[in-house]
Amino acid sequence: IARRDTKRNVLWKVLKRRSKPSTTKDMAQQLPLNPKPFLNGLTGKAVMVKLKWGMEYKGYLVSVDNYMNMQIANSEEFIDGQMTGNLGEILIRCNNVLYIRGVDDDDEGGDGM
Repeated sequence: IARRDTKRNVLWKVLKRRSKPSTTKDMAQQLPLNPKPFLNGLTGKAVMVKLKWGMEYKGYLVSVDNYMNMQIANSEEFIDGQMTGNLGEILIRCNNVLYIRGVDDDDEGGDGM
């Protein structure tokens, strides 16, 4: 039984060691980011919003409410990486959003990460 416990302890130590981030860069990638300050920081900036259904919208984030619904100005719609049209001002309901990211103004849309 002592030998079995020793193997279990060694395995536990190895697994525990692997789960720890090795550098501060790894640690920064694992820390969760609070979405409200993140979204507030993107207000007034160019963003790309991808919906769960595959469409992407590029424009300027005008505002975000407490439910995280987003108002986007000067928006362009991208489907399968191709721009399908200018939509102007739109409102995106929160439950449709897969992710949002900041973009440069000269960035082309559609999966160009």
